[in-house]
Amino acid sequence: MSQDPGLASWLQLALTPGLGSATFRSLLRQFGLPQAILARRRAELAPFAAPAVLAALDSDEVSQAVSRARAWADQPGHFVITLADESYPRLLLEIPDPPPLLYARGRVELLSRQALAVVGSRNATLQGEANAQTMAKALSEAGLTIVSGLALGIDAAAHRGGLGGTGSTIAVLGTGIDIVYPQRNAPLAAQIAERGVLLSEFPLGTAPAGPNFPRRNRLISGLARGCLVVEAALASGSLITARAAADQGREVFAIPGSIHSPLAKGCHALIKSGAKLVESADDVLAELSGFRASGFASTTKQAPAAPESGLLAHMGHDPVDVDALCSRAGLSADQVSSELLRLELDGRVAVLPGGLYQRLEKAERR
Repeated sequence: MSQDPGLASWLQLALTPGLGSATFRSLLRQFGLPQAILARRRAELAPFAAPAVLAALDSDEVSQAVSRARAWADQPGHFVITLADESYPRLLLEIPDPPPLLYARGRVELLSRQALAVVGSRNATLQGEANAQTMAKALSEAGLTIVSGLALGIDAAAHRGGLGGTGSTIAVLGTGIDIVYPQRNAPLAAQIAERGVLLSEFPLGTAPAGPNFPRRNRLISGLARGCLVVEAALASGSLITARAAADQGREVFAIPGSIHSPLAKGCHALIKSGAKLVESADDVLAELSGFRASGFASTTKQAPAAPESGLLAHMGHDPVDVDALCSRAGLSADQVSSELLRLELDGRVAVLPGGLYQRLEKAERR
């Protein structure tokens, strides 16, 4: 990409150790653009930063980091977006602490489109992943861009669903944009870089670190008009994203689950606190006022389900063990076990810890 001649100044401030985003924004308010800030005598900057930080501002370490970032941005499809750029996401300007700059890879035009955050447990159930992927695909087909965090479980399923529709997907990273975490999602990250957007506020080379992931959650919610939580325990990081969404004035949605599932309790807590209960993509679209009017049609209408027969008719939607199924169906343990194996191979039943089984709604193969 052709670089803004002032980009080096933005990078110099952003990559100075100890000069955080809040200080950066204070300097911008006081002195104007980074080139004007750096032109000031260091004594004039002293009220805003410690002496060690000001000393680092002109260090070789920062100069080398700026060179690396500019070299990265010179590659096709790579972008460094500053607060002064027209391509900076407008919705992020509404949150209390927008990053002074963002590293992006892929289709940056998606950053200006209407979006929905879809998040949930890393240790999701197979049904939860299927729900996330199906819901995200329907919403993407309706024109919403799906935003999530590239984690295992619900995040990854949401990204796959987003890629399946015209809205595509944005992955907000808790690492430098040149690092994929978790590594198991490297193939998915490559697809997103090609057909969606990878986005990070962290400098190149930033390794995975615990505090970075809750911090990036405010960007996941901030980029979107609403946040949908698919599965979440009460201590889930997804609830941090939901709280950030509520604080930012975004809509919060949650999919309910079994009263016996620990991964449903976070969603139930959100619903009790005022989150919108969601059973289909239409429930989300109906709440995003003005979205349907912009020309996107609902895509979630389905034909009535055919009556079920066999063992599935006795399973219900909660996890169940073999003894209970024997009692309900009037079959022997061998008969039930044989039928469960067939249903598992057919993708209709999942095996859970503790000798439990759960039915799966049919979803697209991943």
